[in-house]
Order: sequence, then structure tokens, then C-alpha cells
Amino acid sequence: MSCFEPEEVIKRKIVLVGDGACGKTCLLSVFCKGSFPMTQYIPTIFETAAKDMVVDSRNVVAELWDSAGQEDYDRLRTLSYPDSDVIVIAFSVDIPESLENITEKWIPEVQRHCAGLPIILTACKVDLRQDKLPKQSEPLISYQQGMDVARQVGAYKYVECSAKLGQGVQQVFDTAIKSTMVTSSCVVM
Repeated sequence: MSCFEPEEVIKRKIVLVGDGACGKTCLLSVFCKGSFPMTQYIPTIFETAAKDMVVDSRNVVAELWDSAGQEDYDRLRTLSYPDSDVIVIAFSVDIPESLENITEKWIPEVQRHCAGLPIILTACKVDLRQDKLPKQSEPLISYQQGMDVARQVGAYKYVECSAKLGQGVQQVFDTAIKSTMVTSSCVVM
């Protein structure tokens, strides 16, 4: 007979939201599969995955929900919110509208369905800032602009990442899990 108790495994549900084509699915793919998808963009309707993690010496199963950002799926997306523990709201540094929609669309939606949950504001595609040949006329969203919005909306943390380069990807999900260690989950009323 062993004197040791089996280690507790913590389950946490993480929902990713944000405008279509902002990088959510690539972020999730790199985190779960370790590879950047090289296929043509196909909008996600719903995708779920689970990943075993160790965060602060604790075993965690992250239940990951990727959702569609397009308006056509607004009603369907709300089905992902029940029992969530943390929300990752993503935007793309090359799409200013995706940052504007944080305050205009995503925060109101999350507050309506999961008020009080920690929010991780995540800038995707930050590798584009290093691109020597800018492909657009508008300047890219800066770190400071993202940080300002994170403060404005009361995000738990602001994290930047590049799924293409694999930079900051683990940090997004580690931060999300850590934010849940002190809060309760979403309850549908």
C-alpha cells in the first residue's frame, strides 16, 4: 500500500474569441500540435482540444475551445461560454479593427455571458512588426496600444505572441491557467 495520494489533476476550460482571421486557430494549433498550419485560411465554426500541462508544479488539463469570430456565428459561439474558467480575447496587430472590436464587441459579449472571469488580451501575429516589406498602408498596432486596451478593459494580463514563430504561445496558455487559480468558473443562470 502506498503512502502517496494520486496527484490532483485540475481541469480548466479556456475559450478563445476574437475577430475572424486574427490568429486564434493558428495559436491553438501551435500550442496543441506544435506546428503552424500552412493551409489556406478556413474559418473555424467550433473546435475543441485538450492538452495536459504543468503550471506552477500542478497538473492541469486545459480544455481549449476555439470559436468563430464572424457575425454569422454569434449565437452559436455563445454556446462555448458555459462552465468557462478564463477567456482569451485575441486580436491581430495588422488588423486595427480587431483591436477596436475588443471594446466594441468582445468585452460586452463576454461580460454578458461570463461576467467576472479573467480575460487574457492577446496580440497575435506580432512577427509582422519585423516584416521588412510592409504589405499595408496602416501602421501595425504597437505593444503600448495593446497594453492600453488591456488596462481599459480590466484584463488580467496582456500577452503578445507569434504562432508562426512559436513565440509567446506557451505564455498565453500558462497565463490563462494561472489566472484561474484564484477565480471561480462561469455559471449559466
